[in-house]
Amino acid sequence: MEVTFFSVLALGFILGIRHAIEPDHVIAVSTIASQSKKLWNASLAGVFWGVGHTVTLFLVGLVVILMKNEIPEKWAMSLEFLVGIMLVYLGVKTILSFKNTFIHKHTHVHHHPNNREHEHHNKHKSTSYLGSMFVGFVHGLAGSGAMVLLTMGTVKNVDEAAIFILIFGVGTVIGMLLFTTIIGIPFVLSKKRRTVSGTFGLITGAISTVFGVYYMYNLGINEGLLNLWV
Repeated sequence: MEVTFFSVLALGFILGIRHAIEPDHVIAVSTIASQSKKLWNASLAGVFWGVGHTVTLFLVGLVVILMKNEIPEKWAMSLEFLVGIMLVYLGVKTILSFKNTFIHKHTHVHHHPNNREHEHHNKHKSTSYLGSMFVGFVHGLAGSGAMVLLTMGTVKNVDEAAIFILIFGVGTVIGMLLFTTIIGIPFVLSKKRRTVSGTFGLITGAISTVFGVYYMYNLGINEGLLNLWV
């Protein structure tokens, strides 16, 4: 029995790593990693995403499991729809950020003393990490329905469910840490060449925006979310 449960935990860990690199996760975190000035900033953004994602999955998943219920399809799909909205927001925000880079740099250098610049930089980093954690929260909400089904079909009691979700979460943190580190390399290396960096950023923002629109259309029309509400 013990060996079987450890096998289940190993499966959960592997599934967590795989879950981290799903397209909507990758695209969302890429928009954050694209603005990282150092590689460890990008890596930390991935860690914060994983933490936010795990916290939501753990809390929502356990509550639903304890209630011995499932999340209604309409609500599960509506939470997924939020991901599409978020992707569009992140994409547009990234595009505007890189579009205004030169203007921001010019006014920032001429109107702020060095200590204020350092303070602004630290504030920006904190905001990015919190933003990455919030993105993880939203993804966790959207995936909570599937997580509940996976957990209920894999383990036998609430204690095992809690451990399984946490191990799954550790897998997503490690998976996203590795991915954001890799995706952050070209952005960090191109920071000194603003034209290249800006091009990468604009492409990332455009991909996020287009994918977000497609994501919402697919859920709303193809999978019938609008019909469920109307």
